[in-house]
Amino acid sequence: MKDIEKAVNGQYSAAACYEQLARMAPNEEERNRIVEIRKDELRHLKVFSQIYKSLSGRQPTPHIVEQCPSDYRAGLNFAIKDEQETVDFYLDIAQKSTVPFIKDYFRRASADEQNHAVWFLYFLTRNQSGS
Repeated sequence: MKDIEKAVNGQYSAAACYEQLARMAPNEEERNRIVEIRKDELRHLKVFSQIYKSLSGRQPTPHIVEQCPSDYRAGLNFAIKDEQETVDFYLDIAQKSTVPFIKDYFRRASADEQNHAVWFLYFLTRNQSGS
C-alpha cells in the first residue's frame, strides 16, 4: 500500500511539475510534447488512484512530494532524474505484485516513464546546444 500511495503522490507531483515546464518551454514542439507527457502522468494517476482505492477501500489524497524547479533547464534535469528513478520503482512494484492487472499496468507505466525520460533528455541536450 505504501508503494501505491507513493506512486499516486509521484504522479500527482509530476503532473503539476510538467504543467509548469510546459508553460516555460521555449517552443511549441517541446510544449506540446510535455503536455502529452503530462497526459500520461494524469492517466497513471487515475489508474493508481483506482488501484489504491480497490486495495484500501479509501480514496487517496495525493499531495506534492517534491517542488519543481522554476528554471526550465533545471526542470528538465529534475524530470529526467525523477522519471529514471520511477522506472525502477514501478518495475519493483510490478515484480512484487501478485495481481496480474497491477503487475501489467506498472510494467506499462515503467515503459512510459522511460520514454518520458528520453524526451526530457532530448530537450535538455537540444537546449544546451542552442538548437
